[in-house]
Amino acid sequence: MGEGSTDVHHGSGLAEDMQRMAAQMIVRRKALAWFASAGTAALVTGCGGGGGGSVSTVSTAGTSSSSSSSSSSSSSSSSSSSSSASGTCVADASETNGPYPADGTNTASGGSSNVLTLGGAVRSDIRSSFISSTTTAAGVQVTLKLKLVNTSAGCAALSGYAIYLWHCDRAGLYSLYSVPAESYLRGIQVTDANGEVTFTTIFPGCYDGRFPHIHLEIFASLSAATSGRNALLITQIYPPRDICSTVYAGATGYSTSVTNLARVTLSSDNVFGDNSAAQLAQMQMTMSGSVAAGYTATNTIGIAR
Repeated sequence: MGEGSTDVHHGSGLAEDMQRMAAQMIVRRKALAWFASAGTAALVTGCGGGGGGSVSTVSTAGTSSSSSSSSSSSSSSSSSSSSSASGTCVADASETNGPYPADGTNTASGGSSNVLTLGGAVRSDIRSSFISSTTTAAGVQVTLKLKLVNTSAGCAALSGYAIYLWHCDRAGLYSLYSVPAESYLRGIQVTDANGEVTFTTIFPGCYDGRFPHIHLEIFASLSAATSGRNALLITQIYPPRDICSTVYAGATGYSTSVTNLARVTLSSDNVFGDNSAAQLAQMQMTMSGSVAAGYTATNTIGIAR
């Protein structure tokens, strides 16, 4: 199943949200001129599944590789497997980009939103809106460092690749959709010589039906990142459950996330639920910090090139 099937928390759906946005465009036509016209009013949410089953594990210590398969896990450990910690890297599961990507792949009410064509989307700090508003998304600060590696070449770093990242705000709402006037919590970065990018963002909320998560699309280059249809990998990563519980119980604005988190596990989540244990371990962010001081997080993304 795709993510869109459980996103009832966001109202009556994307079509209604986009219709509401279309109405607002009348008074903000110049500011929102980036909405390109589309031929049909079809909604493409994507029902992509997880990448459960066999996965390739590559060792950085040698040239041999092995294939393993295991069932999904709902582990809530605060640390995750990565190439730096275990000497191996795993190809991340391919997931749905969800119903709120703003990458040109879904249309409604005759329009399509695509931040990937906007220069303002290339940024490290994604907490503020950058299109028709400068509102900053409130929440617990997270500094997230991602490392992109090649699982077909001994976990070698992949430089010059573009990573588009987006996620919901602390109330579980997505900019440009559930909050149509805002464009916060979306941004693109290009990996450096070490295959790394850094984003400054906030801790995502937990909305009903989904485990807390962050969306990622990987492109061969920034110039290739003009549409989600060009993505080499669409995947999602997630924070450890114990960190989620700490943030939701101790920070302002996350009250609804406490109840929503209690109703979902990784195994019951309709995106993460069919991934292997190895994939889930790699897709979990390693985090440290506190509600007061903010958190630092790291994650290794594996892709076969």
